[in-house]
This record gives sequence, structure tokens and C-alpha cells, in this order.
Amino acid sequence: MNYPWHFLFMAGMYIMAGLFHFIKPKAYLRIMPRYLPQHKLLVYLSGAAEVLLGVGLLFKETKNLAIYGIILMLLIFLLVHFYMLSSKKAAAGIPFWALILRLPLQFVLIWWAYFYL
Repeated sequence: MNYPWHFLFMAGMYIMAGLFHFIKPKAYLRIMPRYLPQHKLLVYLSGAAEVLLGVGLLFKETKNLAIYGIILMLLIFLLVHFYMLSSKKAAAGIPFWALILRLPLQFVLIWWAYFYL
């Protein structure tokens, strides 16, 4: 199936983001909310989900399911974004202004995925 470059870019972005959960897990472990159990397992599961959803975008049979999965995943990841705003330690060294900008960016990413349904 022929997809526009921006759709393929989105798929590649999720695949790469997911792979980084395995390449640099410490970066993701630092931002895990304390109230969640088994941080390492969740980092790897979320990375696997991002890779699978990114790959799922590339096939006509799984494209729409992958889009809904990405939207759900991004909504769940909002919990991490809000947690990072809760304290300096939770922010993991990321400037407050950058954390604030990430919130609307999350909704832009949701719209971007929804655009392809």
C-alpha cells in the first residue's frame, strides 16, 4: 500500500521510540511514576507496544487497529507527563517549560494518528 511520507515518518517515529526503550531503558526508568509497579517490565512492555503499533501502521489489515492503539497509548502516557510535573525529582532534569510544552504536543500526536483513520 502506498502511504504518504508523513504517515511513514509517523510509523518510523513510533518504531524508533519503542526501540529506545530497549537501548536506553534507564532514561525511561527515571520518569516512571512511583505508584506504578515493576518499572523495568513496564518500560519494556511500552517499548514493545510502540514498536508493534508502529509496524502495525504499515499493513492495511492492521493500520486502523494500530492507530487506535497509538491513541490509547498516548492517552496513557499522559499519566507520565503529569507525574513529571509533580516534583523536581520526577522531572528527571527536564526543564519545567519543556514538560509543559509536552502536554499539548501529546494531543497533536493523538490528532496526527487520528487523521489517518
